Amino acid sequence: MRRLALAAFLAVACARSLAADPLPALGADARGVTVSGVSSGGYMAVQFHVAHSSVVTGAGAIAGGPYYCAHGSVWTAWYNCMQPSAWAPLPPAAALKAQAESLARAGRVDAVSNLASARVWLFSGTNDRIVLPEVVARLADFYLSFATPALDVRTVSDRPAGHAMVTANAGNACDSTTPPYINNCGYDAAGRLLAHLLGPLVPPSGSPGGRLLGFDQNPFASGDAYAISMADEGYVYVPMACEAGGCRVHVAFHGCRQGAEEIGERFVREAGYNRWADTNRLIVLYPQIVARYGWSFGRWSFVMNPRGCWDWWGYTGPDYPTKAGAQIRAVKAMLERLAMPR
Repeated sequence: MRRLALAAFLAVACARSLAADPLPALGADARGVTVSGVSSGGYMAVQFHVAHSSVVTGAGAIAGGPYYCAHGSVWTAWYNCMQPSAWAPLPPAAALKAQAESLARAGRVDAVSNLASARVWLFSGTNDRIVLPEVVARLADFYLSFATPALDVRTVSDRPAGHAMVTANAGNACDSTTPPYINNCGYDAAGRLLAHLLGPLVPPSGSPGGRLLGFDQNPFASGDAYAISMADEGYVYVPMACEAGGCRVHVAFHGCRQGAEEIGERFVREAGYNRWADTNRLIVLYPQIVARYGWSFGRWSFVMNPRGCWDWWGYTGPDYPTKAGAQIRAVKAMLERLAMPR
């Protein structure tokens, strides 16, 4: 037993000694953050937008659905919010709007009036059988329920894509739904969504010329990222033009089974954001999730997240879609770090 305890102690000590570098302070512009994501990452992008709409000015979601769709239930998430049917219908947009308004009145999310001037870009592939097109359409309905002339919601639903991040030239066949869930559709979704969220962009670089950095996510998760199903290491892409500060930040949330634990650095290198970031003074933050299978040695947290998804149904607790949600707090803290002076 003593040998086993010593081995466990040494394993933990070695893991800590090999921790990634700290996330750098880059003097980033914290006033106009944008977010996007794929599948569970699309749901997370929407959650983060609603929770922090005072600083997030736009959101993109590929195969994502409306805010608080799952109502804290994994069964509702799977049936009603991914594969809706007559016996498991999508929640009405009006009910989801009312829930967001209630949370805003309680101070648990930012004022929903901020959403009335947001820019939103949504995508649904015609061959996506995981998150059905009506789910993405309901997300559009949710945003449009806050409609004002300043609200700008664009939905793309005519591409023959499977359930994946859609790119101009990287990944699987366009209609596939297989790992790494990056599909070559001859369509630059990252570029299209960034242009919609940020306005006219300078053409991208031929190949990324900045720095892709790994960083330690633990300080942003009360010292234990794994406890909330986040990886020890996240990534940030820093263009050369952003080394001196003043750049905007875009947060890109990967989908289920798409974190570095599963597919290495393919999403952070191939999703398509970095070339646009180079020429448009944009830092890209790639926070990372890992799979959890219940209890874990040396931890008291029980987390069931076997596919490595972002929490959009409540596996980290009932606060998950609010500013108090563990993963939302962690990513917000990362943004605050990036905004600190160099």
